[in-house]
Amino acid sequence: MKKAFVLDTNVLLHDPNAIFRFEDNDVVLPITIIEELDRFKKQPQETGRNARWVSRTLDELRLQGQLTQGIELPQGGKLRVALCDRITLQELPPELEGDQADNAILAVALDLKRQCQCPVVLVSKDTNLRIKADILGLAAEDYATDKVDVDELYTGMTEIMVHTETISQLFQVGQITLPGMALPNQALTLIDNLNPSHTALAIAKDTHGEIIPLPKIPHNGISRIHARNREQKFAFELLLRDSISLVTLVGKAGTGKTLLAIAAGLHKVADEKRYSRLLIARPIVPMGRDLGYLPGDVNEKLTPWMQPLYDNFDLIFGTQATTGHPQHWRRGHEELIEQGLLQIEPLTYIRGRTIPKQFLIVDEAQNLTPHEVKTILTRAGEETKVVLTGDPEQIDNPYVDAASNGLTYVVERFKGEPIAGHITLYQGERSELAERAAILL
Repeated sequence: MKKAFVLDTNVLLHDPNAIFRFEDNDVVLPITIIEELDRFKKQPQETGRNARWVSRTLDELRLQGQLTQGIELPQGGKLRVALCDRITLQELPPELEGDQADNAILAVALDLKRQCQCPVVLVSKDTNLRIKADILGLAAEDYATDKVDVDELYTGMTEIMVHTETISQLFQVGQITLPGMALPNQALTLIDNLNPSHTALAIAKDTHGEIIPLPKIPHNGISRIHARNREQKFAFELLLRDSISLVTLVGKAGTGKTLLAIAAGLHKVADEKRYSRLLIARPIVPMGRDLGYLPGDVNEKLTPWMQPLYDNFDLIFGTQATTGHPQHWRRGHEELIEQGLLQIEPLTYIRGRTIPKQFLIVDEAQNLTPHEVKTILTRAGEETKVVLTGDPEQIDNPYVDAASNGLTYVVERFKGEPIAGHITLYQGERSELAERAAILL
C-alpha cells in the first residue's frame, strides 16, 4: 500500500537527496522545513551545503507546478509542501510548547493522518521527536536508507576448516583454490581439521577462490613498526598491496589503525617511491566542549586537531636532536613536509581537488556522513590509494551514529569489491592500561 512520509529537516540535512529515496510513496515536507533550511544554508560545512542543495532542488521542482498541490517524482510518488493547520497545532499537549518547529512538523503529520487514506509515517533522525510522535499516536521511523547493521558489520576476516594436505600445499605451491569460500581480499585463517592448533594465515586474491599465504613482514618491520597480532598482519597486507585502492580499518582506541596506516604510507612513499606523497586528513570535529577560536596562523590553529597524527610520527621516528639542545629538537614529520613527501591538512581542503598517485589516509572517518565519504573517494585520481580509519563507537558528529556514519557505510558497500579490502582490529596494543580501560570502562 502506498504511504505518505513526513520528513524532518534533519533528514534532508543528512541526505539532500532524501526526497527521492522513498520509491513510489508520497513525500510531505512541512513548510517550517523551508524556514529551517534558510537558517542552516549559511553554515560553511556539509550541513550548509546540503541545505543549499535541497533549496535549489525544491526551486527546480516548483517550476513543474505548485508545491502545495504536489509534484510528480521520478519514482512515481509525489512531493508536497504542507501548511501547518493552526487548529491541529493548538490541540497539541501544552507540555510541547518548547520547540515550535517540532510542533509544526507533528501538527502536519497529525493533520495528514486524519485526511489521508494511506498510512502516514514521520521520518526523523531526532530520537526525541520520534518519541513525541509515538506518544501522539503517529508512526515514526529513523531515516534508515543508508544505515548498516553494526552488529553484523563485515569484519574482513573468516576462518576455514581444511585438510592437513591443503595447508601443506599452500606453502609448497604458494597458492590453493577454494571456490566460494571467501570474498576478494578477505583475510583467512586456515585451521587443520585434524589438529586445530595447526593454522595458517592467508588471503583471498579474487572471486575465483585463489588463495595465497600471507607474506612475511620484513625483519625490521614496516617503517620500524611491527605487527603485534593477527589482525595487524592482515591490515599491513591490505595496506601494502598496490592492487587494492581502498582500505578500511575499524577498531577501538589503541588497536593501531592510524599507526599502521601511516607506517605503510611512509614505506610506500619514502622507501618504495610508489606514491608521490603521503596525504593525511581528518575532519575538524571537537570531542566534548569546543574551546572556541584558536590563536595563531593556520598551522598553529590546526596543531590541537592534528596532534594525534604527530604523536604517531614521533613513535615511528623518535625525536631527532639536531644540536643537542631541547629547543632545537626536530620532529621527523617536519622534514618530510619540507621535502614535499608529506602533507597533513583538515578534510575541508579536500573538496574540489583531484588527488593523483598519492597515499591518502582519512583518519577519524566515523565522523563523516556517507555523502562526505563519497565526496572524498571521488577525489581520488589515477594510482591513488585511499585508507579510511576510525571507531564507530567514538562519534563526535551529532548528525551521524554508529549505523549511519560514512565509515561503516563504505565497509558494507565495498564488501567483496576486488579493489577494496577491510579489517576490523580487536586487540588493543597501545598499553596494558589503555586496553583494560577500553574493556572495563
